[in-house]
Amino acid sequence: MVEVITCNERTEDAKEDMRTDGNGHTVENVAPEPVIHETKEDLETQTQKTRTWIGPVVYLCFYGFMVQLKPGEPFITPYLLSAEKNFTREQVTNEINPVLTYSYMAVLVPVFLLTDYLRYKPVLILQSLSHVSIWLLLLLGNSLLEMQFMEFFYGITMAARVAYSSYIFSLVPATVYQRVAGYSRSSVLMGVFTSSVLGQICVSLGDVSYRTLSGVSLGFVTFGFLLSLCLPWPKRSLFFNQARLEEERKEAVQSELARMKPKENDGGVAAQGSNHKSPSWTNSVFLQMLKELKNVVKVPNLRLWSLWWVFNSTGYYLVLFYVHILWNKVYPATENKHVYNGAVEAASTLLGAITSFVAGYVKIRWNLWSELVIGLITAAQAGLLLLMGTTDNIWVCYVAYALFRGFYQFLVPIAIFQIASSLTKELCALVFGVNTFLGTVLKTIITIIVADKRGLALNVHSQFLVYFFYFTLLTVVYLGCSAFIITCHYRNQRAQKKTMEVAIPTELNPMTTAASEGTMEHKGTNIKT
Repeated sequence: MVEVITCNERTEDAKEDMRTDGNGHTVENVAPEPVIHETKEDLETQTQKTRTWIGPVVYLCFYGFMVQLKPGEPFITPYLLSAEKNFTREQVTNEINPVLTYSYMAVLVPVFLLTDYLRYKPVLILQSLSHVSIWLLLLLGNSLLEMQFMEFFYGITMAARVAYSSYIFSLVPATVYQRVAGYSRSSVLMGVFTSSVLGQICVSLGDVSYRTLSGVSLGFVTFGFLLSLCLPWPKRSLFFNQARLEEERKEAVQSELARMKPKENDGGVAAQGSNHKSPSWTNSVFLQMLKELKNVVKVPNLRLWSLWWVFNSTGYYLVLFYVHILWNKVYPATENKHVYNGAVEAASTLLGAITSFVAGYVKIRWNLWSELVIGLITAAQAGLLLLMGTTDNIWVCYVAYALFRGFYQFLVPIAIFQIASSLTKELCALVFGVNTFLGTVLKTIITIIVADKRGLALNVHSQFLVYFFYFTLLTVVYLGCSAFIITCHYRNQRAQKKTMEVAIPTELNPMTTAASEGTMEHKGTNIKT
């Protein structure tokens, strides 16, 4: 409760604050700032509001952890190449894996729009159903077409990740966005880490077959599907439901007024109801945000990090999609217990979480050094790709992959902060959606040219050399831009320094001062003899 002071009380207080000094002048005392006192009712209200979102957030984080428990996921490629499935490395590389990229691009935009329009929960249910379909096809399917359908559903699950990442913001007030975003991301990373460790333990120590591991994964994702059915339904979204929810709020207020004063408000409410017009889709927040995108492109910092998101994420995910095939070729293990995909995925996930955490404490002038930092890290990634593509040592390949992922994860939170810090929540979500879509289009183009059997159909070692040249080209561009920006910055600094030196008058000695006084001032002007 806030203490309310009436006008009369303020007048009396003002009279008391006036006094006279020794000369008879009136002096006004400076009154202290009013203090807002929080009563017990206010604290109880805040506690009640906090309790309303803590429960759903805890449940959503638990759901995010559980849906990542797929201990067979790091071993999908070895399973496809095993004697049980008996697919060739060329089939997996050039016919099965490319479907994932095509599926992801095809469903990304519809899923992105439906996520907001349907308010998240239906898309999360769809994601869980796709997870179940993946493991059912892996267990029961044996044909090439069935494995391609498996990759198609995998693309749906990847596209639907946007529903989970944005769902949590619809449950909590804006003041705790950063905190709950950390909770949700941590739960996902812990789920991936636990899943990878569990899968590696089952394969290496328990001597569990790939088929049994796939059955365990099917059990976990089925439980995740049941959890998705119990998720709370958000009351708001970012783009499409704003106008409708506003109308619902107004109608609720009007019905409350009609209940309180039925005789006075019947006519007014009826009149307003008769003049009600459903909001046009052309006035939706989504289309207004689309019009704002052209202004985002004009901001250098936003443009740089958006381009990084498009181009570097393209190369990053291409490496993730094909690295398991590379490991199988570098070291075709004859026994399952010698396949360490799960351990490497767990280690790289943990390293990525650590580098993401460290990135939050890096304080530099990003407007000046962003291109240089991105260029150096991209150069390091290019070197690691060259090492992975040429080495015959599987452990060197494992370490290079973990470092490659760690470097990328280091820049992700920086890019998110640089983009999100100067945009509204709605526009930020749209910018990330557009960046992801453009990256997916580029990834699809590269896949068609490099990996697909209708393109060059390169083997996996040749593909990694292509990715090396791709990251090398990005490195040259980033470092060239960095050199230009830094050079211009220091030139401008020197020019400003010279300008300041000219603007500051130098101290004159007495003789020079006297001489100058003799030559000064004729009708207000300086005249030199």
